[in-house]
Amino acid sequence: MPIPARLAAAAAVLALALPGGARAANDLPPPKTDAMPPVEVTITAENGAPRCAPAELRLPAQTNVDLHVTNQSNLQVSLTAPQIFQNKNVLHHDGDVVHVASNDAYLVKANGKGEIRLRTIAPGEYSYGCTATSKQDQPFTGKLTLVDPAK
Repeated sequence: MPIPARLAAAAAVLALALPGGARAANDLPPPKTDAMPPVEVTITAENGAPRCAPAELRLPAQTNVDLHVTNQSNLQVSLTAPQIFQNKNVLHHDGDVVHVASNDAYLVKANGKGEIRLRTIAPGEYSYGCTATSKQDQPFTGKLTLVDPAK
């Protein structure tokens, strides 16, 4: 039985639109490399204030990264980094992490573990931080260096 012309035309438009539509959802260009390195960040507490380790993170720029976060403290902690936690850069998250409405952070549950797969931004030096919801006046600030993976 032949397919009606209107149905065939609609199917052709849909087939062409899907790849572009999928990319438009997060509007990210292809990553600089196919590797997705795992990165560990551990949160502890000193005198009731959160600390993140490592204090200096070095990651490939414009690349997908699999961030594993472990909160060993009894504090709820916001993990922040510039632009990286925006919805368009987050590919997936799972576990004891919740996206913060400000679009700049992930809240990590006390004594929780989570995974955040994300796309890093352009090469450069940035700060990243950990802030307890109960001790916002005592944030931890670390250094985030994003390097061109081709170098």
